[in-house]
Amino acid sequence: MTGVVLGAFGAHALQEPLLHRQTANLWQTAVFYHLIHTVGLLALGGRKTVDPGRLPSKAAAAAYCWIGGIILFSGSLYGLALGAPGRLGPLTPMGGLLFLTGWVLVMIDAVTNRPGPRSSDRDR
Repeated sequence: MTGVVLGAFGAHALQEPLLHRQTANLWQTAVFYHLIHTVGLLALGGRKTVDPGRLPSKAAAAAYCWIGGIILFSGSLYGLALGAPGRLGPLTPMGGLLFLTGWVLVMIDAVTNRPGPRSSDRDR
């Protein structure tokens, strides 16, 4: 919800300030990565697991990385787009590294937690 709200807010209520600062592209990038990783979080939350209600540890760590990435990457871009001090800038790549770490954890989890062949598949 926050990604959609911030996207709409940037397109309407903040349109003039963002255009004046020439930072509309920063806002759009922040919203894009915010929404993409929110969808990723929803996908992780919808996974079937052995222990209902709990993600495997690597998937849970990926979720935390993505949440941190949204806060640092998108949050810093939102701030910079609105004129926050430039010292906020180093948070952007730190958030990007959290996004990448989350994706690596998802890939490792996918490879290490693949379900085995079903009995019907072995009989063929």
